[in-house]
Amino acid sequence: MTDIDAQSGEADTPAEIAPETLFDTLLTHSHGQLVLHPTRESYPGLLATLHAAGYHSVVDLCGVDYLTNDSRQLPAAIEPERFEVVVNLINHRERARLRLRVQVPEIDAVLPSAFILYPGTEAMERETFDMFGISFDGHPDLTRILMPEDWIGHPLRKDYDVGRIPVQFKGAPANR
Repeated sequence: MTDIDAQSGEADTPAEIAPETLFDTLLTHSHGQLVLHPTRESYPGLLATLHAAGYHSVVDLCGVDYLTNDSRQLPAAIEPERFEVVVNLINHRERARLRLRVQVPEIDAVLPSAFILYPGTEAMERETFDMFGISFDGHPDLTRILMPEDWIGHPLRKDYDVGRIPVQFKGAPANR
């Protein structure tokens, strides 16, 4: 039974439930893990906050290209972009893990570097740059790490032309 407001005669409706947050950032849950969804602008500040809270280790940092996949689940307030950078952190003292999912637009595929707070991210950011073309502002050496320096393109992008370069295995006869 709903209560009727005596003044307006309208039924009360439950207040809209505020989205869950942690460290002032939208929070979701995935496979038993906490997932934070910072904006690009709030990402550096959130990293500093997490570092101060004991999240001293970045376990992984990688890129994702959602060009052909629109099935991901994001909080309603988060605008999906083509690229996403996923960062997994661990707090050894609390035995806690956190995952960050930062949306990165295709037209401006740049994210602030985590290197200052997390020096171990240097190679991970270089790999993400090399494979996806996502740049990390403030990175000390944002150069290719897997592909040759003169390589054109980013091989893990969904629109990258697959199979352009024939593979020659050692000891196998060359195709002529």
